[in-house]
Parts: sequence; structure tokens; C-alpha cells
Amino acid sequence: MGIFEPFRAIGYITTHVPFSIQRLGTETFVTVSVGKAFQIYNCAKLSLVLVGPQLPKKIRALASYRDYTFAAYGHNIAVFKRAHLVATWESHNAKVNQLLLFGEHILSVDVNGSIFIWAFKGISENLSPVGHISLEDKFRPSCIMHPDTYLNKVILGSQEGSLQLWNISTKQKLYEFKGWNAAISCCVSSPALDVIAVGCSDGKIHVHNIRYDEEVVTFTHSTRGAVTALSFSTDGQPLLASGGSSGVISIWNLEKRRLQSVIRDAHDSSIVSLHFFANEPVLMSSSADNSIKMWVFDTSDGDPRLLRFRSGHSAPPRCIKFYANGRHILSAGQDRAFRLFSVVQDQQSRELSQGHVSKRAKKLKLKETEIKLKPVIAFDVAEIRERDWCNVVTCHVDTSQAYVWRLQNFVIGEHILSPRPDDPTPVKACAISACGNFAVIGTAGGWIERFNLQSGISRGSYIDISERKKRAHDGEVIGIACDSTNTIMTSAGYNGDIKIWDFKGRQLKSKWDIGCSLVKIVYHRYNGLLATVADDLVIRLFDVVALRMVRKFEGHSDRITDLCFSEDGKWLLTSSMDGTLRIWDIILARQIDAIHVDVSITALSLSPNMDVLATTHVDQNGVYLWVNQAMFSAPTKSGSYGSGNEIVSVKLPSVSSMEDSLENDLDKTKVDSQEIQDSSLSPVFDKQIPDLVTLSLLPKSQWQSLFNLDIIKERNKPIEPPKKPEKAPFFLPSIPTLSGEIVFKPTESGIEEEDSKAGEKEKMQEKTEIPVSQFLQFLKSSAEEKNFAAFTDYIKGLSASALDMELRILQIIDNDDYDDDDDDEDEDDDDDEQESQKRPELYYIELLLDYFIQEISCRNNFEFVQALIRLFLKIHGESIRRQPMLQDKSRKLLEIQSTVWQKVDKLFQSTRCMVTFLSNSQF
Repeated sequence: MGIFEPFRAIGYITTHVPFSIQRLGTETFVTVSVGKAFQIYNCAKLSLVLVGPQLPKKIRALASYRDYTFAAYGHNIAVFKRAHLVATWESHNAKVNQLLLFGEHILSVDVNGSIFIWAFKGISENLSPVGHISLEDKFRPSCIMHPDTYLNKVILGSQEGSLQLWNISTKQKLYEFKGWNAAISCCVSSPALDVIAVGCSDGKIHVHNIRYDEEVVTFTHSTRGAVTALSFSTDGQPLLASGGSSGVISIWNLEKRRLQSVIRDAHDSSIVSLHFFANEPVLMSSSADNSIKMWVFDTSDGDPRLLRFRSGHSAPPRCIKFYANGRHILSAGQDRAFRLFSVVQDQQSRELSQGHVSKRAKKLKLKETEIKLKPVIAFDVAEIRERDWCNVVTCHVDTSQAYVWRLQNFVIGEHILSPRPDDPTPVKACAISACGNFAVIGTAGGWIERFNLQSGISRGSYIDISERKKRAHDGEVIGIACDSTNTIMTSAGYNGDIKIWDFKGRQLKSKWDIGCSLVKIVYHRYNGLLATVADDLVIRLFDVVALRMVRKFEGHSDRITDLCFSEDGKWLLTSSMDGTLRIWDIILARQIDAIHVDVSITALSLSPNMDVLATTHVDQNGVYLWVNQAMFSAPTKSGSYGSGNEIVSVKLPSVSSMEDSLENDLDKTKVDSQEIQDSSLSPVFDKQIPDLVTLSLLPKSQWQSLFNLDIIKERNKPIEPPKKPEKAPFFLPSIPTLSGEIVFKPTESGIEEEDSKAGEKEKMQEKTEIPVSQFLQFLKSSAEEKNFAAFTDYIKGLSASALDMELRILQIIDNDDYDDDDDDEDEDDDDDEQESQKRPELYYIELLLDYFIQEISCRNNFEFVQALIRLFLKIHGESIRRQPMLQDKSRKLLEIQSTVWQKVDKLFQSTRCMVTFLSNSQF
């Protein structure tokens, strides 16, 4: 176990898998794939409502029906009820490419032409298909659809260009359409009967009447590429939307049989899915560029406008940095986008605006990506001046200017910082002062210039007069850093020279040479340490004040991609193309942990609270979060989470924030009840999810009252004692007195003697026996049957005061058997055991301990049993301490309790992490 463990991935919206849309009541939901998991969005605001668990392989097709989601991966199909796996269908021998919801059945098609029919009813019991169809060898299916009003019939499109009509009930091919000599990529049914639309790889759309096998109309895309998605409007407008591999959406008017409008910048990549909402002028589109968009047709000219969208990086991010005390992450990607991701609430993530990009793109007839700024290679941010002026500075690829951004409004700033306009060279490094007033820019030509962020005006350059070109460095500036007091500024050149400057006066104070080319530097403002990365793969730490090297770390075997300090300055985190992430303890001067991931890390950032680490990876469009184990779980026996010099292999975090994938969990749906009983410490009588706890579903006030019963009794205590009645009841015999007081007539002496003797006998019996209540009867019978289900149901129906009374009946309050004098200390243990066996209270206390052991090991009614144990130990803790037999039971209960809590702590680590984020957030 390492210091950082996988938490979850953010920034993933959708992939190249077509989405599935369903309507539940008045709400519409869309299910999309995000690699090995699926996500469900509410289309009203495109808010994320559910994230599915991680599957062993990437999802290839999706279908949804009410609470059920069907995900095809590899040769299998996983069936989920909301986020819980209920079944796995495993009859295919090839990869499944298509899923079709067909009434109460699911049709699955693989690449070999096998079609299996699966029934909804009895999903968890019937894991076998109800039907099977084998297609011809020369027919490779590419799409499947159900024409409206055609009972038990489906149409299959092929890569050879032909169409086939099949009856899935009789499993016979009814008709074959010749096709159009081009591979069919998609086909959909139209609102008109017997009419479908077919999209081909040559860019043509054929609207065809399948009843008479006649062509109705043919449309041709003006852009190159295949037709990848189609959808008919159902709100009365005769519209057909088509999407192509170029990312363009075309709207065709079926009445006029011509092109009505084109959305040229709909997506940056191939269109995956299109869907017109039922009886609404709203079109939803998804693309492989990691975005979902909704378009509404409400303009006077009939052109669609963007209604709402959700998007992430369409290309891997290069630079990341935590912002707003760890609640947000700034990310710059190769897709020319500068984004702000929310760690707390995914809906708050957004892209920073670069001005009227879409309008300028329309005027110039270019794509939006061509208008945007070039990809960011470095940036710096200062939170102190967020409300005053621009507080972010970015450097871009092959750009001689640096740009500023205002995070308060999520827009690009009005100033452009241009160092040395007479001799422009690309900007390579930037830094913002601790006060947030100045930005220092370094260029590839060795020029360093300071700017005022409020006005964008240059405030002087840093020049080393000893250099032959009268510049700061004789070569490219690879890094700039400012201290916390605006006293010094540190810069590093590619040639290996580090220079210390007076920040205000801009004079050179000192410099030294590393001896090899530098790649990157990071400065910690609070301890004054400067970490440098050189071409020799050695990490060197310098004390800027003392002007000497204080630490040297070696271990990476490939190019070091990024490094960062922890907020307290005790750790240095580095990543490399060798796939490792290493953590160095600066004080101990050694490596304390190292993990290896399959995909190399390109950038990393540690949150100010040191609780979450964010990383980006090669060819991955998301940002991955890792949790600091030391802050979210109990300490280990060794007291350390690090692996030292040993490298531990770890999988990347998943989108679903689950600790493990479903590779091992897929077989759990086949485990019978006997295996479940054998795996637990005690028999399990209810269906229990492995490694999870089951709550009692009682009202919160009912089990919480057991904690605060003393306070409740004190609060409900009567203010005044009960008053004596003024007159006794008339039927009681009394004696007249002169004072007027009521004196009752005494009973006869014989009766008094008999009553006194009977009372003594009852007292003697009370010492040896206790009244057997219904509570104790249920407890005893359940213990004999070794099934406490009836006892649990009984006590769950009792009130807190009634349960407290039942437990206190068993309390041993006499001091005859428990005398603490010195004489009792010399008694034999055998006498104690014989004496304890005579007391029925101890017998029932032992049965209660057995009950607690059973329930805790089964993890049933978890919160209720925890409250009950607390009340039980409060009443009978002293009795358990004095009895060796009860002590053994209590030790066993403690061991099981500790084991279960450790599992629960580890399982809910991600949830507790999210609670921490929510508590730190300011909404």
C-alpha cells in the first residue's frame, strides 16, 4: 500500500460509443460510455445523476430500459440495476458491437454475425439467451434497427452495403435489399410508415421505402467522410439531421428535399450519435471529442442554436494546477482549451472563454480550433488578486506573447504581454509575484521582462551585463520563480545557469552553473528551496539563500516530466516517462514511496491540503485524482504508508471512484448462498453484498436515542413530585380520628404474618430467578436455533426506553456476590464459576454477546447494532469485566468489530474524501 491510492478520474464526458436515451416520467435521461464505465445525465440541465462501476474492458455498446443498463464489453454483456451488477450474459464468442432494445428483449450482435436474444424477466436467474440467429459469412453486420409497426422484425445493415430484414420470432430472413455499393454505417426509422434512412460510408444518405423497396430521396454530404449518425424530427417539422466523420451536423428539409442548415463547428471530431427528442425541437449530439451538446430549433431562419452542453478535453492536457484551496483544478490541453475542473461538483467544470471565437470563425469561414490560441505550455496563477484584475498568465506554443486571464469571470483578459517587441521570440516561462501585482516573462531568446498585471505595462527587464548579448541568459529561459516577499527572483537557463536577481532593482545578485542542460525548475516560497531537473535525470535541490546544493536525488530511468513540492515543503513529488511517480522526503534525503502506472504521467499537482494528488497521462483526456492514505484512513502497524525504494504497480483511477474494478466482482453474481455463508464469520441469512454493510432502515431518531437516553430522561423528568390525594377512595376501610387525618384499618395479625413470609419467599426467589419477558424468550429461542432474525425484528420494534429497561433488568446490582474486600480476593476460581452459573443474568448477557458477534460479523443492521452495543456496554461493562467467561466473548467481539471497521473505513475512503471537499467548499 502506497501513500497515494487511486480515487477517481474527472473530465470524461463521453467516448466513441453511441449513447442511449430513455424517458422516465417527465424526465429524460441519456446514458453514455466513458471508457470502462458508464454515466447517466439528466437532459433537463445535463447534470450527472449516476456513475456506473468499472468494467474489465472498454464498453462497446449501450442500451437502457428503466432502471436497467446493458453494457457490452468484449464478448460479454453486463446488466446493471442502477449502479449494481445483477447479471452477466456470456454466450458470445466474439466482440459485441451492437445492442438493441426490442420490447422486453435485448438483441446483441457480434462481429461474427451472431445475434442473441435476451429476456428481461428473471435477469438474475436466467443467464442464457432465449434465441439465437446466425448470419451469413459474407454478411458482416454494421448496424441494427427496428422499423416502427413491424412486429418481431429488425433490419440489419452490413459493411458490404446490403440490408436484410429478419423475423426474430421465427428466426428467418424475410427479405434482402441490394444496397448502394457502399458500406452502411447507420440506419434509423422515420415517423412515416415503411420509410427508413440509411447512412453510407461514401457520404450519401438514402431515404428508402422498405415496403416497396423504392428510393424516396438521396442526400449527399458536402464534406468528405462517412455518414455516422442520423435522426428524424418528431415535432411536426420535416427535418432529418445527419452527422459525419468530419464533425459537421447537416439539417435536411424532407419536404423541400434540400439542405436547410449546417452546423460546421458542432464538434471537433466524428459525430457518434444524434437524437431528436420526442415532440420537441431539440437535437442532442455526441462526439468522440468528449462532448455532449443540445441544439434547439427556435430561430426565425430555422437554424439551430446551442442550448446546453457538457465537454472535457478533446486532447490530452499538458499542464495542471490546483486552485481555490484544492476545490478546482486549472488544466491546459493540446486541444487549445484552457479549462477549470471542479473537484467537488462536476457540473461547475467549464472552459475559459477566449472571446467571440464562434463569431470570428463564421466570418473567416474557419473552424473554432483554428481561431483559438495555441496550446498552453506553462502557466502560473495567484489567488490573492482574483477579484481585482487578471490573475493567470499563460505561455503558448511558438507564441511571442503571454496572455492573461480573469478567473472571476472565466474569460481571457484585455492585456497581452509582449516582451521585447523589437526582437520577438517565443515565450517559454512565466511567474506571478506573491503579491499578485506583477508577472515575469521569460523567452526563448534569453530575455526576461516584468509586467504590471493591472495595466499590462512593462516595468523593466532583467539584464546580465556580463552576457555578450546583454540579456538575462545566453539561451532559452526554462523557468522563473519569485519568493514570498518580492525580494528576489530566480531564473534558470537551458544552458545550465541559475541566476538570482533583485526583484525590485532588477540587478543580478549571484549565479552558478549546474554543469548540464536544465529542463525544469520548481521553487518553494516558504522554505526557499529550488528543485531543478537536468538532462542527466538527476534532481538537485538548492538553497537559494545559502547559494549551495543541499539535496540530490537519483532514481528515474527516463525523461522527468514534472515535479512539485508539498505545501509544507517536506515532500518532493516527481514523475517520469518510465511510468513511475516517486515521493522524496527532503528532510530524510531519501525516497519514501514509488508507484508505477501503465500510462506515463505528464503533469502533476498536489493540493494545498496535501489530501489529493492530480495527474495527467499520455494520450488520456482526463485528470486523475489520487488520495493521500495518511489523511483518510487509520495508521498501519508499521506507521508508514510508503514503500521505500520498492516500486509498487498501481492501476489508474477509474471514473466511478470505486477502489477495484469488476473483474473479480463479475463472478459474485453466481455465488450461491452456501458460499456466502462460508465466507463470513457467521451464517448470513439475508442476501448480503460482499464487503459492504447493511443498514437497519430505521428512523435516525430511533437508534440515535440510544446514545442520548440519559439526556432525554433528564429533560423529561417531572418538575414537581406527585402530590398526595386529598381524600382516599371510598372503598378503602378507614378509622375515624379526632385530627381529621385518614388512617386506614390495619389487617389482621395472622394475615400479616403470612404476607411477611410470602414476601420473604418472593425476595429469595428474586435473588435466584428473574422474570422471563418476551425479550428474553426471543433471545433464548433465537440462540438455540442459531438464527437471530426474529430477535432482531422484535427489538427493532421496541422504543429506546423499552430497550433500555430490558437491558437493565439483567443488571447485577447486589453486592453479596461482588464484594471488593481483600477477603474475596483469596477465593478460588472454581467457586466463582459455580456461583456465576447460578445467576441467570450472566447467561442472558452471554447470549447477548453471541448476538452482537453474529450481527457484526454479518454486517447487518449496522448502525442500530452499534448503538445497541454502546448502551449494552454502558450498563453491563462492569459485570463483563468481573467474569472471565464473559471476557472471552467480549475479546472475540472486539476482534470482529475491529476487522469490520477496518474494511468499512477502507471501502468508504472515497466517500469520506468527498465529504472533506464538500466541507471545505464555499457555496
